[in-house]
Amino acid sequence: MSDSSRDTAQGAGWGSAERGAYQRLMPGHVEKLSWLNPKTLWAARNGVLASWFGDPTGRTRGRWVALREAAGAPADKVVRREVPDRFSFMVLGDTGEGDASQYAVVPGFLKVGQDTEFAVIASDVIYPVGSADDYGDKFFRPYRDYQAPIYAIPGNHDWYEDLGAFMRVFCADTPPLDPGPRPRPLTRAWWRARLWHRPGPTDEQRLAAARQLRAAPAQRAEQPGPYWAIDAGPVRIVGIDTGLLGTVDAEQGAWLREVSRGPMPKILITGSPLYVDAEHHPCPIEGGGTVDDIVRAPEHRYVAAIGGDIHNYQRYPVDVDGRLVQYVVAGGGGAFMHATHTIPRVSVAGVTERDFRCYPLRGDSLAFYSRLYGRRLRLPRFFDLTEAEATAVVSERLGVEPGRAPSPGARVTRRARLVADLLGAARRPERAARFRLPVRKIYTQLFSPSSTTYSPPFFKCFLRLDVTPDAVRLRCFAATGNRAQELDPPVEDEVVIPLR
Repeated sequence: MSDSSRDTAQGAGWGSAERGAYQRLMPGHVEKLSWLNPKTLWAARNGVLASWFGDPTGRTRGRWVALREAAGAPADKVVRREVPDRFSFMVLGDTGEGDASQYAVVPGFLKVGQDTEFAVIASDVIYPVGSADDYGDKFFRPYRDYQAPIYAIPGNHDWYEDLGAFMRVFCADTPPLDPGPRPRPLTRAWWRARLWHRPGPTDEQRLAAARQLRAAPAQRAEQPGPYWAIDAGPVRIVGIDTGLLGTVDAEQGAWLREVSRGPMPKILITGSPLYVDAEHHPCPIEGGGTVDDIVRAPEHRYVAAIGGDIHNYQRYPVDVDGRLVQYVVAGGGGAFMHATHTIPRVSVAGVTERDFRCYPLRGDSLAFYSRLYGRRLRLPRFFDLTEAEATAVVSERLGVEPGRAPSPGARVTRRARLVADLLGAARRPERAARFRLPVRKIYTQLFSPSSTTYSPPFFKCFLRLDVTPDAVRLRCFAATGNRAQELDPPVEDEVVIPLR
């Protein structure tokens, strides 16, 4: 087994290394996606409009579900797969940028997933706005050699064109919705409709050609709607759609309560993680209650909740009345990397730093960003931190043991401390109060989205879950973009989850 980032800097992808073969999988021309481009931001405006003028996704989702049921989809939205009691499946999150950071994941994903029954994409299949014309290079092409079905739950970006392309690709070519009644003039709904981004015409030939890349019978998957459950062997996998704003409508909430009943162990997959960045986000359900209330109820027997949306890996083993539920963030499947060095010292729901896991390690995250902004601001001599310097300064600031043994002679200099301040590195709770700047929010909304890079290490990841009647073995594998990690993807985290 190859070294992981917890073993050596080389295992993290640092140092001179042979570039991976992923570049051969990419299309000849790759359009660079910039999240600071005004054109991209304007196209992706629907999330902001929903927060200002009211979120219409619950009503729209209900219409999509009704359309699928009228076409014969099962009312309980359960896919029943005939698999052995011992089987494996893959999980990827936030995949669809279509650039090097997405394709760098593919070789390792194919190698680790070659004997798995199916895969699930957890959130944001297609960036920036879920357009049908983008599915070729951002879904069908990268996963054309994965010889098993792929299911998906939509993320907020898939909703930026009202989920039309997602429903066509994953839900039996569902036809578009009719426009519906016009809102009364000058109401909030009227202003929202006037400003709403809507899909343009689809290039049908382009989409048809893209579908042929995953046309083998073994690759085909048809799901009953944007939310669903899969019964496979001894477990039920429940996928929910949290729409534009990370919430669940009343109709989906009632379905979730119903499908969660019964003694079968369950794994939740959601577009919005319930624990992330050392905070609890229980996900409200319209009409009352939360998704996490359902996960925590002992009679529902949830053993894990896996969420996308945030583009890294995090794991929180939470004790819920004497049983452990593994809350996982798994959004590192292809988009820009959200910083982990901004995550504060973990103390949430009884989970401490000793229990918490993340990838990339905070020190590697800080080193990545220091080099990125050193290049972009043309100040490498000031900004650039070695991985050893970054690891040491993060350890000092948080008062925790480093995730990787420090290199001999690694020192924390005044420059390293200043760079860590400028790049938003978290501090110990007792010292953080002195620094009121909302650096984590700035990083999530501004700096992280501009962090797309086109050379390794990428710090991407994916999950493999091996299921038996007694347990689920969950492993997080790294994808750095280097050839060594393509040939033997390192395991960054592993946990065995009891089912009995």
